[in-house]
Amino acid sequence: MRMRRIPWAADYLKTSGSRIMDPASRKGSWKKENPARLHLEIGAGKGGYSAGMAALYPKEQFVAVEKNESAAGLAAKKFDEAALDNLSLIYGDGADLSLWFDPQEVDVIHLNFSDPWPKKRNAKRRLSAPAFTGQYRGVLADDGELIMKTDNAQLFEYSLLEFQKAGFVLQDVSVDFRREEHPEDVLTEYEEKFVQTGHPIYRAIWKKA
Repeated sequence: MRMRRIPWAADYLKTSGSRIMDPASRKGSWKKENPARLHLEIGAGKGGYSAGMAALYPKEQFVAVEKNESAAGLAAKKFDEAALDNLSLIYGDGADLSLWFDPQEVDVIHLNFSDPWPKKRNAKRRLSAPAFTGQYRGVLADDGELIMKTDNAQLFEYSLLEFQKAGFVLQDVSVDFRREEHPEDVLTEYEEKFVQTGHPIYRAIWKKA
């Protein structure tokens, strides 16, 4: 579903205190001021997950990446209101990760309910397609993790194969993650709707081989 345009988002992003205006300037120095574990959410949408996780884990860093202007504007506003020192936003495309982060600089990558791009001709746009998995492998620490949640079975099956091809090792997998409570992991707004209807949530964790 295409998100409706938020008229004020563009102007808000220009002045948001939580937005990192030039992420490339931080490359190689993300942990100089704060050596805590660095979490990166790709395709963060309105930012609810990163905001919730940053509040839950105040000693760790959370950076949300979103390329949709309206969603990024909403996330920026949410982050500014939360006023958490360990939470920030990059308004940009996840395809540019290698421009923003040095090799092995990220500890955890989160992919939450990414666009499944169901048509085969659009498969290269999926966040688990080769153009992305290679960058994840590059910026992720040797002992880092990549965590994916989705409601889409086809995307999940595709991702299991693509991450294996890219040199990731599956550490944990669930085809109904929310059948049990997981207080350590925040529900996204999108996820909560599916949980309420009983739709299964697929989740997997990978590490670099």
